[in-house]
Amino acid sequence: MRLSRVVFGLLAAALLTACARRPTKLEIYDVVINHVTIVDVRTGQLTPNQVVAIAKGKIVSVQLADKDSYAARQYVNGNGRYLIPGLWDMHVHFRGGDSLAAANKKSLTLFLAHGVTTVRDAGGDLTPSIFQWRRDMDAGRLAGPRIFTSGPKIDGPGAYWPGSLEVETKAQINKALDSLQRLKVDYVKIYDSKISGAAYLETIRQAQRRGLKTTGHMPYSVKLSDAVKRGLDATEHLYYVFKACSGKEDSLTSLVRNSLGTSKPMGLFATLPAVYDTYSPAAASRIFALMAKRHTAAVPTLYIGKTLTELPENDHARDTLLAYIDPRIQATYQRRLTSARVQPLASQNFSKKLEAKFMSMIPTMQAASVTLLAGSDSGPFNSFVYPGASLQEEVILLVKAGLTPLQALQAATLNGARFMGVAEQTVAIAPGKDADLVLLTANPLEDIANIKKIDAVISRGKAYPAAALANMMRAIRNK
Repeated sequence: MRLSRVVFGLLAAALLTACARRPTKLEIYDVVINHVTIVDVRTGQLTPNQVVAIAKGKIVSVQLADKDSYAARQYVNGNGRYLIPGLWDMHVHFRGGDSLAAANKKSLTLFLAHGVTTVRDAGGDLTPSIFQWRRDMDAGRLAGPRIFTSGPKIDGPGAYWPGSLEVETKAQINKALDSLQRLKVDYVKIYDSKISGAAYLETIRQAQRRGLKTTGHMPYSVKLSDAVKRGLDATEHLYYVFKACSGKEDSLTSLVRNSLGTSKPMGLFATLPAVYDTYSPAAASRIFALMAKRHTAAVPTLYIGKTLTELPENDHARDTLLAYIDPRIQATYQRRLTSARVQPLASQNFSKKLEAKFMSMIPTMQAASVTLLAGSDSGPFNSFVYPGASLQEEVILLVKAGLTPLQALQAATLNGARFMGVAEQTVAIAPGKDADLVLLTANPLEDIANIKKIDAVISRGKAYPAAALANMMRAIRNK
C-alpha cells in the first residue's frame, strides 16, 4: 500500500511537470508596436524600447521590449520611432448642407492621414450626417477621427449661417437648448452674427444650469469677463480675448452698445483698430488671471488668421492638398478669396499687425495658466485651410509664438481631452486607454515640425501604416 502511494505521487508529479512545460496559448493582439520610444505628453518624458499591445480599441499592455513574446494581427515596427497620442483638432467645421455632405465626409481621411484622431465640430448644418459617420466609425465601417459636435449653432434672429437656432427671448433659448439636448450634442456653440448681448449671456446661464459646456464667438456689446463669470467654458479665436485686453474696454463696449440702434452699428472689425491702440498689459493680465481661475479655455486658431491675412499675396492654385478637396468645397473658398483681392492695402497691413499681436499673446496666456486648445477652423468656406494639415501648422505656429514643443503638443492632445471630459480614457499611452496614436520617425520634442513625419496612425485600435494612408488619400483625390 505504501509503495503504491509513492508510485502514484511520482506519476502525479511527472504529470504536473509536463503540464507546466506545455506552452500556453499565445494571446493574439490586434496591434503590437515594438521597440518604440514613448513620448509622455504630460511630462515630456521619453521611455525608449517599449512594446505596446492593443486589443479591442484599447491599449492593454506597455512593457519593456523583448520581455515577452507577442503575436498580433498587425505588427508595427517602432524601432527608431516615437509614439505620441493622436492629435486633437478642437475647432473644425462640417457644413454646407446636404448637397455637401459627401464632400465633407472626404475630410475624415485627411484628418487621419495627418495624425488627427479626434476633432471637435464647432457648429454647422450636417448634424445628422455627423451622427451617422460616428456610428459607422464605431462599427468599423468607416475610417476617421472621433468627432465631438455642438450640432447647430445658437445665434440671433436672421443668423448668418444656415441651420442656426435663432434666439432672442429666454423662452426661445430654453427651447433651443431643449432641442440640442434631444440631439445629444457634446457642447453648445454660440455665434455672434446677430445674437444680442442679453441673449448671449442668458444662453450661457441656462446652459450651465443644464450642465452643458458653452463656447463660441461673442458680440462686442458684451465684456468677456461677464461671460467668463457666467460660466463660459471656452472662447473661439482671439478677437474676444483681445478686446478684454484693452485699457478702454468699458468705453469701447459702451460705444458698441450705443451704436446698435443707429444706422451704422459698430461690430468687431470696426472696433478692432481702437482695441489694438488701447492694448494694456495690465488689462491683459487681469483677464488672463480670471480665465485661468474660472477655467475658461481659449482656441487661438492662429493658422487660419495667417492664411486669410496672406490671401492677397499668396497663390494657392498649386497647393498639393487642393487635389484632395472636393471641387464643391473649393467653390466655397471663392467668397473669401474675392474679398481679399479687393481689400485696401491699409486693411491688409492692419491684419498683419493684428496677427502678430495675437502671436505675442500666446506665451503670456500660457504663463498665466490659461488653457490653450489647438484648433484649425478647417472646413468649407474657410479658404485653403486644409483638414489635418492645418492642425499640424497650428501646432507649429504655437511654438513659433513662444510655446515649448511639449506645451504645443499638450494643446493638441491633453488639453482637448480634459476640456471634453475624457482625459481618463484617452491621450496617455498606458493600459486601459483608447488606442488613438501616431507613430513618428523623429522626436517632436526636439523639433515640433516632426509631427509631420508620420510612419503610422492607430485609430480605434487599428493601425494604418504610411502606405495604407497613402492609398486612402488616393481614393479621395479628385479625378
